[in-house]
Amino acid sequence: MLTGKLENDKVVVEGPEAKELYETGWYGNPLGSGFELDQIEAAALLERGKLEVVIGEQKLSLKEILNYCSERDEHFMARYSVYKDLRERGLAVRTGFKGCDFRVYERGAKPGKAETVKWIVFTSAEDYPCALEQLGKAIKLAQNIKSVALWAVVDNDSDCTYYIIESPKVG
Repeated sequence: MLTGKLENDKVVVEGPEAKELYETGWYGNPLGSGFELDQIEAAALLERGKLEVVIGEQKLSLKEILNYCSERDEHFMARYSVYKDLRERGLAVRTGFKGCDFRVYERGAKPGKAETVKWIVFTSAEDYPCALEQLGKAIKLAQNIKSVALWAVVDNDSDCTYYIIESPKVG
């Protein structure tokens, strides 16, 4: 089993198993001699029994890492639910950029070989407010990268519902 060290908002993993995890599951990003995992990726791998996460010498349980991450990001649990759901559906999921939470590639996409993002995903819990301005920015980003924008809404039972958001058609 891999061991990752929690450093600020990332988990650093070293060794050949880390490279295999990246190449087969597209988890993390290369970083020097190892790989850097986002906290969401690390929590999902911890839950699946593929990773141990430590701070110093202390090994963290799943509950401890979820609490740690939630204290630093009030939307963490909603984002974590969506990430897990997309991964469980067999999709190639990467952390987001430019305001989106996740990038989703075609099923089976591999590092260095994926050409285009299929969906960009924005996450919201059902009890979080959402401004129309956020939807407009999501649509604009999707248009700029020639992708489809999905708005993932997570209910209080951690179930995810996905909505395609796009510009209204005129005429």
